[in-house]
Formats: sequence, structure tokens, C-alpha cells
Amino acid sequence: MSIYLTTFGKLRYLGLAEMADEPRTATRWALLRTVRGLEMGLLGGALSQEQEARYRASCLEDASGERPRGPEPMLQEVEFLQYAGRDEIEDWYQCRSDEENVLIRSREILLDHGLDMKLVDVEYMLDRRKLFFYFTSDHRVDFRAYVRELAREFRTRIEMRQIGVRDEARVVRGVAPCGRPCCCSYWLHQFSPIGIRMVKEQHLALTPTKISGICGRLMCCMAYEYSVYADLWKDLPAPGTKIRTEQGLYVLDGVDLATGRAKVRFPSGRIVSIAIPEFPDFREAVLRGEDWGAEEAAPPRPAPRPEAARKPAPPQRGTPMKVTLEEHLAWREQQQDEASEAERTASRKGRRRSGAQGRPEAGRPPKPGRPASPSRLESGNMGAGGERRPPRHQPDNRSRRPHGGRPDRRSDGRSGRPGKEGS
Repeated sequence: MSIYLTTFGKLRYLGLAEMADEPRTATRWALLRTVRGLEMGLLGGALSQEQEARYRASCLEDASGERPRGPEPMLQEVEFLQYAGRDEIEDWYQCRSDEENVLIRSREILLDHGLDMKLVDVEYMLDRRKLFFYFTSDHRVDFRAYVRELAREFRTRIEMRQIGVRDEARVVRGVAPCGRPCCCSYWLHQFSPIGIRMVKEQHLALTPTKISGICGRLMCCMAYEYSVYADLWKDLPAPGTKIRTEQGLYVLDGVDLATGRAKVRFPSGRIVSIAIPEFPDFREAVLRGEDWGAEEAAPPRPAPRPEAARKPAPPQRGTPMKVTLEEHLAWREQQQDEASEAERTASRKGRRRSGAQGRPEAGRPPKPGRPASPSRLESGNMGAGGERRPPRHQPDNRSRRPHGGRPDRRSDGRSGRPGKEGS
């Protein structure tokens, strides 16, 4: 006889079943008699005495505070009945199918009662003598009337179990941010307490969306490598420790798990790896003002080229060219200047062309049916009779008064009366 480990229920309870050492069959499903009733369980391997003691101690020392509220412990002594056959497996799948309809109807009834609780899932026992309801709530809820109505609706015994948000993710069986199923839904049987200090010591980003699971709490995988990092930080001060010296400020950024070295940021901004056993000597040396010698001098930057020596080259299609920002801006300014100059040249040519079109071309006869119109200057200096007038800035001799007398008046055809001849 040996002790075998089994898992059962949607909350993945652990069971210790005493079984005879028989050859393993093709199926790993078995009928178990547990504290809750008749259930279908998944058989694991045989446990040694050390493994059994470790499982019992881990379940008794659970300090996470995420255990479901109820009389059922996470680790139980179960009774092995028999290996599951085809009929038992079909009954188990039928129970899972009926639970979907029960969950929908139960949520409709919950809306009528208006209770401050969230119904997560339901679970039938294999013999259908019990129906478990898993819910979450931040306050104490009086659901006695709700339970009585559920019992009348489904004709079976109703058991209410309040669970936490981490157990909710275990029951729902979601997908973690890493793309794989949540660890608590397929292999993790116990929640370990996780604090923000674990995240800081592993030098991880403190972004809530990156370190939180679908339950809203810190991801369980933060505790997987914490023991290794804790051993590295055992001989080092807390991460982020600052060493103030005359040369400047030295900051302990983190540790390198692969090489087992500490990362220290020097006053110049460079990060230098120092062996963890040598860190106390390094700290004493920099406090005394000595040069540690591990920091390499930064290569000098090349001097910027003068503006006259820069030749902006236009970018060519095909292989990308490596140009500086100053060269690119200079090339843009040159392109804008050339475009402005071309626009001004085009506007000047347009004005010249429009002026040439307004003047009559020599040797071209006027169009038939329309009189030839003189130019603007000529039309302004022509009289009504066709004689040519002098320009406006030149005085008219006809209007000049001879010897202070009146101007000569004569009949010029424009006025209808004769003019007076001067004496």
C-alpha cells in the first residue's frame, strides 16, 4: 500500500489516497469519496514519506490568506473507490454541461434579490446531491432568502462558498500575461504571499500592468526566483543604496543573476559590474577617495564641423544615407530657397507676358468688324477731331493769352457760334 496524491474539484483540492500498488491503467481518473461527497479525481504519483510530510506542513502553514471559506481543508484524506469507467466519465461531462445553464439562471435570480456579491461559478457533485456556489464579495452578505429560492429552483442541497480574487482566477481558468494558462489553474496548489519587495530585489519594472495577473494581485511567478535573488542580496545593501563621496554619487542599481555581480552606477553615469565579494572593499575605497580603476574613460566626442565645411547632400532613393540633423536642416533650407527663387522667376515672366499681350503687335491688321483701338497713351492725347493733343505736362499754345488780352475765339466746328477775331 502506498499514498497517492490526487486533485479534485474546481478549486483543485489536494487529497491523499491510500491505494494498493497495482499496475497503472490507461486512465488516470478515479472515483473518490471526499468530505464534500462523491467526486471525480485525477490521480498523481506515489509519495514518499518526506514528500507526504512536506505536503502536510505546507498546507498547515498557509499564510497567504486566500483559502476558501468553508469546512473543507485544502489537503484531505480521501477514499479511493475505483478507477473511472466510460459511464462515470460521461456523467462527469454531463454535470459540467448542466452547470452552464445553472449559472445563468442563478445570476438572473441574484439580480432579483439585489445582493452585493458576484457569482463566479457553480459545481455539481457527481451524484448531484450537492450544488456548490462560489462567489466573491467585499462585505458580509445575508443570502438566506437567496439560498431558499435556489433550493426550490434546482431541487438539491445548496452550499455557498466565498472565495478570494486569486481563487476566482483559479476557478475561471484564464490566460496569464505571458500567454500561457494561469499557474494556479493547472499546477499550482498553494498561494504564497508576495510583496513589492520581491519585485524590487529582482530589479523589475514597477509598472502595475506588467507585474499584476488577471486577478489584480502580484503575479505568482514573482516568487519563483526570489530565493536566488535573496541569496545574492544577502551580502549587499538594499537596492538603490547611494554612496556619497567627494568624487560624486555611487548608486547600487541591481545584481546580475547569471554572473553573480553587482551593478554600480558611477558619478559619470557609466554602469560597472563588481563582484559581490569585492563590494565591501569597493565601498571603503571610494569612501577614502581612492580611484577604483574599474571605470574606463569615456571616448572623446569628435568636434563639430564648421558650417562652411558642411555640404548638405540631398537624400537619394535606394540605400539610406547617414546624415546629421544639421546637414538635413541645411538641405531643407536650400530646397526652400530654390523653390522660392523659381516661384519669383515664374511670376516675373508671367507679368512680362501679360504686358506684351496688352500692347498691339506691329504689322498685324485689326480684326474685321471692330475698329482698331489706339494705345492708352495715344488715345489720351487725341482730340475729338482727330488732331493730336500735346501731353498734359506741356502747355497748350492755343490757350496762351497774347499780350495780356483775351484768347482768340474762332469757329472750330465744336461750338455752334462764331468766334471773335482779335484786333
